[in-house]
Amino acid sequence: MNSDNKKLRLEKVNMDNWIPLVRLKVKRDQQSFVASNVGSLAEAYVATISGGYPQPFGIYRGDKPIGFLMVGYYPSLEYAKKYAEEGEATPYFMDKSYLIWRFMIDKKYQGKGYGKEALQLALDYVRTFPVGEAKYCWLSYEPENEVARNLYRSFGFVEAEKLPEGWDEIPAVLEL
Repeated sequence: MNSDNKKLRLEKVNMDNWIPLVRLKVKRDQQSFVASNVGSLAEAYVATISGGYPQPFGIYRGDKPIGFLMVGYYPSLEYAKKYAEEGEATPYFMDKSYLIWRFMIDKKYQGKGYGKEALQLALDYVRTFPVGEAKYCWLSYEPENEVARNLYRSFGFVEAEKLPEGWDEIPAVLEL
């Protein structure tokens, strides 16, 4: 019984919704897997004023915020190199690509299939090429995060065969 008001939707972060979104939390044992939402919004702000392309969203079930998503865009490898940390490689998949930069479902809503539904919404959005054309969508996750690994694999993301130099998270790539 999934009525329309219970379907998930993405809503851009704005002055009216950012406070409830930064209050969303993951379980204690997941805190090392994802940055805080307030930290992510700060990073989005800095990226924006530096010429970047962050797109933060709330994940909603009806009118209730249940998660947070941030998408980024890399128009070229030169752009990726400009924003890479010192000693960090910029692999091929960063060229003309979208990044699922942040993705979390609040602890009260986990285990109900919302992560899968929200990831599908994110990929549907990315495939509209809202900022520019792209060949890849990629993301990264902590090596011990088996739940994330399995979710992303179920959507066709393929882990990089070798960890890029300077990376401590596992990148996974989906060809669009």
